[in-house]
Amino acid sequence: MTETSRNAQSADFDLSQFFQVFFEEASENLQTMEQMLLALDVEAADDETLNAIFRCAHSVKGGAATFGFSDVAELTHQMETLLDKLRRHELAPRPQMVDLLLAAGDSLRSLLARHQGSDEAAPETSGLLRDIRALCAGGAGTATQVGPAATEPTPAAATPRLLELTVGELVDDSLADSLVELFNEIADLGQIEALDAGRAADGMRRFKLTTTCSDSDLLDLFTFHVPREALRLAPLGPGYGFHEGAPGAPAEPTGYGFFADAPGAPIAQAAPVPTETPAGFAAPRAEPKAALDSATLRVSIEKVDQLINLVGELVITQAMLAQHRSEGSMDQQLGAGLADLERNTRDLQEAVMSIRMIPMAMVFNRFPRMLRDLAAKLGKKVELVTVGESTELDKGMVEKITDPLTHLVRNSCDHGIELPAERAARGKPEQGTITLVASHQGGSIVIEVRDDGRGLNRAKLLQKAREKGLPAADTLTDSEVWGLIFAPGFSTAETVTDVSGRGVGMDVVKKNITALGGTVEIDSAEGHGMSVKVRLPLTLAIMDGMSVGVAQECYILPLGSVVESFQCQPGMVRTIGGSARVVEVRGDYMPVIDLEQLFQVPRADAGDTGSNIMVVVEAESGRVALLVDELLGQQQVVVKNLEANYRKVPDVSGATIMGDGRVALILDIGALVRRSRH
Repeated sequence: MTETSRNAQSADFDLSQFFQVFFEEASENLQTMEQMLLALDVEAADDETLNAIFRCAHSVKGGAATFGFSDVAELTHQMETLLDKLRRHELAPRPQMVDLLLAAGDSLRSLLARHQGSDEAAPETSGLLRDIRALCAGGAGTATQVGPAATEPTPAAATPRLLELTVGELVDDSLADSLVELFNEIADLGQIEALDAGRAADGMRRFKLTTTCSDSDLLDLFTFHVPREALRLAPLGPGYGFHEGAPGAPAEPTGYGFFADAPGAPIAQAAPVPTETPAGFAAPRAEPKAALDSATLRVSIEKVDQLINLVGELVITQAMLAQHRSEGSMDQQLGAGLADLERNTRDLQEAVMSIRMIPMAMVFNRFPRMLRDLAAKLGKKVELVTVGESTELDKGMVEKITDPLTHLVRNSCDHGIELPAERAARGKPEQGTITLVASHQGGSIVIEVRDDGRGLNRAKLLQKAREKGLPAADTLTDSEVWGLIFAPGFSTAETVTDVSGRGVGMDVVKKNITALGGTVEIDSAEGHGMSVKVRLPLTLAIMDGMSVGVAQECYILPLGSVVESFQCQPGMVRTIGGSARVVEVRGDYMPVIDLEQLFQVPRADAGDTGSNIMVVVEAESGRVALLVDELLGQQQVVVKNLEANYRKVPDVSGATIMGDGRVALILDIGALVRRSRH
């Protein structure tokens, strides 16, 4: 669309306000199309899948044409032509078609990014357009052929039709004229001209179309400017220049496209559309009834964060009221009201927090395409299996964990999975398997990346570590040897490629995960595969916690990490190694951490006997017993970022405000378990 036409339209209707919605919907459609293309079985393609892929491309084309993004509209139009032939069974699906459509999807993303203001270079699409046209004509495509010898085949031309477009009397003239501009801006649509100099006696505007497009395509295009119920498409009837034998000339006039109560609909309805359609044309698609309620709603993340902060303040207020209620007598009716407030506050915060929770499928869906391309580059056969895609994680965590997981998956494909011949020699299937698993364990989410490849070689890792000058004694445990790959600059690759070998990656992975308060665990069996487990806290703004007292201080333990509590009896705690202490619980010994000593809590009364209650907590497959003075109870707490407001404190993951106004520290159970191990 030219700048002049845009300015002319902006006087009446500014389309730029819908740009962001279009970009988001286009991104979703391209993502859906890519997933369906990757899952498509070219040997037995499902008609419904082909139709769904076609609809994705069609939606992107319609929006791009409306907003004047002609480069996007041109590429999607050619994709749509190929997909249309596939769904009509005029062409048989081939792997080359899938590759070409995937490449076209990548180019569309780049084109859309440029329209959004990105500085990246515009992709070259002429080769894609040439190859898609070649495939549409039944050719093999010429993606790898360059130079003058690459001739562009001409697709078989469809027979044009003559149509009459009628625009309802309630539609403004400027919008009706916009349809003409829009039609003329898009290549390959055909021709349009007004049948009347202005409005007819019945108030309608009528136009003559010469086109090969289907009715549904035209209506989808025009309804970006004019409501569908105000449009009617019909074969051009007598009195408008039809001659005997004209293309598409009907035996008698038939009208369709109006809804029953559409503005300007004729009183006497025309005959229904024949069920048979001419060869080479699509039957008009049945339009679904417009739904008044949508399944999803787009909301700015800033608004969600503001709502979460307000709910957090509400939780603090409710805790203060509960604190006052416990300190003195209260009217029975007021007490019942506070109980209702507490229940409703919990329900509200759970509902609000769920808004930010998104399934791990949003992350896992990025990997099939990446693995497909990487495996083809490396000459390997790899299958991706995902488990627990419905496991939900906070949106902020999902965005930060995507890059580390991407590197782990690439490592599994590059270093773990062997070449088909090597796997066959070892008695394995030629196709390797990479499995992604997500699950909730206590108060954490565990994401595992495992493969059935060659695994880690202990001797090779020790040798590489010594070459790098790292301390690598033969007495190291397996887990300590596996941990060597997280050292900066460490790599087992023999040669440097564009995939790996520079020693930059695993150390960054661990650094990023540690920054999120998480941990990485590696397990490996040489010749059978390896597993990398990423354990992350569910860093939600509100959490359930157990408050414990040490002297005059209050600490919060994440409730999901608490196993049990008991009264410590004399003789239960024993000292080993001079200073370390352990406690025996039902025949098992576990480390003891005295919170009073750890945080150097002062006591006002010198005669205070100190702590005598043990709280057993669990994290990272380990348990410790915390020595505290008293259990204050369970409650919801609002998590505040201590590092942003003060500074990072060891063994503390955050802070909260209690009902009495005091600040309580939220303990990092994982850090306490690691402390006990060292």
